[in-house]
Order: sequence, then C-alpha cells, then structure tokens
Amino acid sequence: MSAPDDKPGELPLFNPAPNPDPGPAPELPGMQAPPAPAAAIPAAVGNSPAEGGTDAVQMPPATPATGLKATGDGALKQMMDSNFLQYAAYVIRDRAIPDLDDGLKPVQRRILFSLHENDDGKFIKVANIVGYCMQFHPHGDASIGDALVTLANKQYLIERQGNYGNIFTGDPAAAVRYIECRLTPLAREVLFNDALTAYVPSYDGRKQEPVSLPAKIPLLLMLGAEGIAVGISTRILSHNFAELLEAQIAILQKKALRVLPDFPQGGLMDARAYDDGRGHVLLRAHIEQKDEQTLVLRSLPFGVTTDAVMASIEEASRKGRLKLKSLNDFTAEQVEIEIKLPPDQDPARAMESLFAFTQCQVQVASRIVVIHDQKPVELTVPEILRHNTARLVELLRAELLHRRRELVDALHGLTLVRLFIEQRIYKSIETCATAAAVQQAVLDGLLPFRDQLQRDVTKDDLETLLGIPVRRISLFDIEKNRAELERSRAELAEVGQNLDALAPYAIRYLRNLLKKYGADYPRRTQLAQFGEISERELTSDALAIAYDREKGYLGHKIAGEPLLTCSPLDKLLLVWRDGRCKVVAPADKLFVDGTLLHCSILDRERVLTVVYEFDLFTHLRRFVTGGLITNREYRLGAKGAVVRFFADDNPAALYVRYKDPGKPPIPQQIFALEAIPVRERDARAPVLTSRRIATIAGAKPADWNDELNGPPGRLMPFA
Repeated sequence: MSAPDDKPGELPLFNPAPNPDPGPAPELPGMQAPPAPAAAIPAAVGNSPAEGGTDAVQMPPATPATGLKATGDGALKQMMDSNFLQYAAYVIRDRAIPDLDDGLKPVQRRILFSLHENDDGKFIKVANIVGYCMQFHPHGDASIGDALVTLANKQYLIERQGNYGNIFTGDPAAAVRYIECRLTPLAREVLFNDALTAYVPSYDGRKQEPVSLPAKIPLLLMLGAEGIAVGISTRILSHNFAELLEAQIAILQKKALRVLPDFPQGGLMDARAYDDGRGHVLLRAHIEQKDEQTLVLRSLPFGVTTDAVMASIEEASRKGRLKLKSLNDFTAEQVEIEIKLPPDQDPARAMESLFAFTQCQVQVASRIVVIHDQKPVELTVPEILRHNTARLVELLRAELLHRRRELVDALHGLTLVRLFIEQRIYKSIETCATAAAVQQAVLDGLLPFRDQLQRDVTKDDLETLLGIPVRRISLFDIEKNRAELERSRAELAEVGQNLDALAPYAIRYLRNLLKKYGADYPRRTQLAQFGEISERELTSDALAIAYDREKGYLGHKIAGEPLLTCSPLDKLLLVWRDGRCKVVAPADKLFVDGTLLHCSILDRERVLTVVYEFDLFTHLRRFVTGGLITNREYRLGAKGAVVRFFADDNPAALYVRYKDPGKPPIPQQIFALEAIPVRERDARAPVLTSRRIATIAGAKPADWNDELNGPPGRLMPFA
C-alpha cells in the first residue's frame, strides 16, 4: 500500500517486535540452590574469649547498613528492563492506542469480528458476543462489554436494542444479558471481506483473528479515540461521516480539504485553534432563552454530563458568580436543563457567566497518536485522511482483482459445461474402463476448443464435469448458459475498466456511500466563533466589601462601612497607618484591626504614593505593586513609621501645610510629583521635609490660599 504524502513523524520510543513473548525467565549466573538450614547451635557456656576459651567463633565487626546499591548491568536488571519493555510495548500497541489502518483498538476489532462471525441479520445477546469475543481477547468480560457499549453508542457500526445507558446523563447500560446488538448495514458493507483479511493466531493459538479489518472508510477519525499507555497517550476527536468522505473525494481530486470535529452530544464549537488535530477546540452548550427569567440548556459539550454541568452551576452560584432562583433537570432522550433566574439577573449576562464559570464551556485538546507499522506515530488529520484514501484505493484494487479472478473462473466453468454438453463429450466416456481413461477422454474432447477456454483444464475441472448429473445434461438450456456468459463477460470488462481508472472508481464508490448513508449521520455540533469573556467583568460587582472599624473586621459578609464592590477573582490591597501593607483575596470575614488606612482592588501597574513620618523626617515614596505576593506582609517604611498620606490615583502634586511656619516662614508648599521617578517599593525614600506637617492632600483644598505658598517644594537627599 502506498504511504501518505506527508511522511508521519515517528515518536522516539522503540520498535517492539510483533506479539512479543517473554518466554521463561533467564537463569541468573551464579545462582545456586539455597543450602539446607543448619541446626540451631546453642551458645557455648564458658567458651568465650573473655573466659579463656579458644573455640569461640570470631565474628567480623558489624558495619552500619548503608542500603542497597546498584551493581551495574547485571542479569536481573537486564531481565527487568526486557520485561518492562515488552509490557510497555504490549500496552501501547495491543491495548490503548488505535491502529492507523482500520482505526480500531484490538478489543474493538475483536468485537466487530465476533459480530461478523455470528451475523445472521438478527439481534444477538451482548452476553453471547462477549463470550465469543473472549476467545480472542485475553482480558475479562467486563472490559469487552464496556467497549461494546461505548462503540455501540457511537451509532455507526453497531445497532442497539435495549438500555445502552445515556451519553447525556452518564447513566450506565443495563447488564449485558439484557441488551442485544447486531451490525449496521454500513458496517456490513465497508468493514469486512474475508478474502482480503489477513489472520494471525489468537492469544492461546486456538483461533484465528484478523490483523486488521479491511475498512474502506476512515474509522479512526469517524469514531475518535482516547487512550493512556506507558509514557504515551492519545486523544482523537470524532468527525462527521459525510464530511470525511467528502474530504477523501477532495484528496482523490487533488483539491484542498479541511475537516473539523463533530460530537454526538451536539453543542457549539469554535475550532479556530484546532490546527488539523494538533491544537484544541472550544465547546459550548446550546442555551436557549425561554423567557425573560428562564434559560434552557438543549445540548452539552463533549465529555460533559448533565450531573457535571448542574454541579458546576450550583458551585458557581455558591461562589456568587451566578444568581439562581431554581435549577431543574428534565433530561430524557434529549438534554433539557431549566435555569430560573431572579428578577434582577440579566439573562444575557447570566448566559455569559454560565460559559465563563461552569461546564457549559470546556476546552478539549487533540493529540493524534496511532500505531503504524508496529510503532506509535503522531499525525495530523490530513495525513490520516491521505493514508486512509490510499488504503481505500488499494482495497478497491484488491477487491477488483479478486472479483476478476472469480469472473474468469465463472466464465471458464460455464464454457466447460457448455462444451461438455453441447459437443456431447460425455458420450466418449461410455466405453472407458478406468478413471484415468475417462479423464483422458474428456481432455481429448475439449482439446479442439482450447481457444474458447480462459485457462488450461485442471483436475478439479474434470471432477466438476464428471460430477454433472444426467438430469442436468438432459435439461441443459443453451440460451440461459449463453446469457450467463454474456453477463460475466460484461462484468469482466467493467472490472477491467475500473482497474484502469481506480481514482474515478473510488470517487464513485464514496459518492454511493454518501447517497446511501449520508443522510443518516448529519452534523450535530454547530460551528461558531466565540467572543472573549472577561470573568472579572462578569463578577465585578459580585462582592460588596465592608469594614467594621470598631471590631476590626473586613469582608463581604461584614455589616459595616461599605468600601467597594469587587470580583471573587480580584485581589485587595490593604494599607495600615503603621506602614504595613498586604495583598489578600476577598474574604468572608478577615480581621485587620482598627488602624486600616486604605483598601482597594489591586492593580499591579498602578502607581502608589505614600508619605510617612519617621525619625523627625517626612519621606515620600512612589512605587508599583508588581512584586507583592498574596498573603505576605510588607512595609512601606521603616518599622515605627506613621503614614500621613496614601493615594493610588497618582496625584500630580501634594498640597502640604505646616504646623510651624519656621524661619524663614513657609506656612504651606506645593510639591510637584511628575518629575519624581517611580522606584522599587523597598528603595530608599527621599525626604519630603523636616518640618512638622499639619495636613497633606493630593488635591487642592477648597480653603487653600495661594498667597501663602512658599517656594515650590523640592525633595532633599536621602536621610
């Protein structure tokens, strides 16, 4: 089979041999049978060296235990390495990772093969299929039953009867003895061809199982897969049946293609970051506004159940991120979760909150790792489709060649029968005395007509002719024989034409599948482009922070002086009069004592201005809070300082009044701050003044008298 156009990149793991057999454990060199236990020897009384004895056993001095140490590349290490490598290779290749050719994991392939072997068109007990499949699958019945239910719920290959659970609610299926299944018409048409299937012995050698099913559709992308193996994992998102076949037609026509995931749960999808299977998709529930105070969820994102989404909605409500009046689940055959909103809740904003804070929106990553040529490789969606399309062409070619051989044999047989009866060759065997003479008489009778035969006459041909009953000879219809010959010749010519133009034949084959089954599998997940949702904006007024100065508590469950409203995602900056500062998350109730000076929402880019008195001097500091760590206490000045002014609005100037005008008399001054650089929080603060300050403000007071202004204020060198 031809390889895909883009060569797959092999992962740097290993190349395990097929069906590794660890065999018997190797003997370790130097191993001997353990010696027989010696009889207990009583201690010799009076025979110790201290008592003058000479027969006491001299024991070596005890050494402290230092633990086990590696002794190099010994036989035990080699055995462990070999066994672990075989185990890892088995888990990767024969359990968790699907195969590139037919897109199936081994357990799925064995389930479908078991259904094919027992297929009579009627429903079969799942328990019977599980039991039959255990002849090929070396694991428990539970794993087979679970895999069959999962595969059946994808609704492509297995037709269900009974309770197979609910993919929306997560309810499990009934026991395997109560449910039934059979292959779908699509599976019968595209998955099996016994003449083209290669077989290997099963795990115990009693049965033959297929190496790979001759699947003529891209099952890997159609079904999707997830698997975790030793050191490797895969997640392949499911895609739409009709769109995959259209993409294969585009490949055969050498056109551009783009295929996006599709999920049975429905919902909405933003696939801008999908990157041909190397990125991720954003999935949303479909939310319908029933009336002004009611929202209804009609579909869910892939991998989310109704219980999970309801739990996330209740959690968001408890955290104050969403206001709810009631929440009810009416899901049955279709998803229906009803959300009642309070009168003050805007439905549009509530919908955005559902997407931001609940499982109504999820991100699903894709990483396509498959088994190809007995090795794990990482591919993209176009590479897989090109490989599947090349394999489809090869399978169709093999089927045509097989059909041509069948038609040639049919033409040969029809011609032999016609000549045998029409030329009355059977009359020549009446006088033959031996079997060899009979066969030779038939050969001699057919020899003049060799040019009408498709090939030489074989011994089996002779046995077939000699086995024709007399009644058939007497009732032979020459016209019917000629009509069958003409039909076979016409079909043989058509097969030859298809072999000469495989690509157009493959396109016709795919279009025929689309015509027959495309309408049964419409796209369920709608494509959309989602806008950015700011979680902070949605919850900007969710918490009302208050301060009880008398008791010293701060929080959104405190009855006190209202300070601000904020989001649960915000951080608060607290500043005390003694120069302490701290960054905290909004709390229900937090003790901050009664000397709290400032509380605001933290903005790490905002310039803060602080003026504090320490050691007879007044200092000025301008800084940003980018380096402050949450719940860690810092100081804006030296220990013992007293904060006289704090602002987070970056004032342009400070208006300072002094208690004592001094000499020369300066009752008040204006300090311009634009030219003062913003430094690190712990940098040395310059001195604003050495005078005693009466008041200080960041805005011009109403009673400020410009005639009393002293010279413009200037910072003094560091004190």
